[in-house]
Amino acid sequence: MIRNLNIILIFTSVLMLSGVYGLKFAIENTASERTRLIAQIDAQEGELSILKADEAVLTQPGHIAPIVARHEFALAIAPVKQEQFGSFADLPMRPAKPNSMAMDALFEALASGVDPIDAILEMEGIE
Repeated sequence: MIRNLNIILIFTSVLMLSGVYGLKFAIENTASERTRLIAQIDAQEGELSILKADEAVLTQPGHIAPIVARHEFALAIAPVKQEQFGSFADLPMRPAKPNSMAMDALFEALASGVDPIDAILEMEGIE
């Protein structure tokens, strides 16, 4: 009986030992993949900073102005004029006072449990 128990315990310990080694190798693989990803992220951040610096140089007005002057006639471009935007006088004025009777009727209908939107949807056949 004890001999059988010892054999079972030896097999169990061998299985547990192989499981621990498998776990160790899986963790090492995960750590190496993590290190590789961190290095890749660092490289991409470096490339991004270079691209941002290039963009800053290329979008400076001193760099763009000669290009615009060279192609101004071919592209039919001109500086923006103030008249293209409109003025505040063109905007419609807000009503001085909202229609309070309509708002009161809406709130009373909602308070009584009637939703006017549902009535509109039923009339349209949407539900």
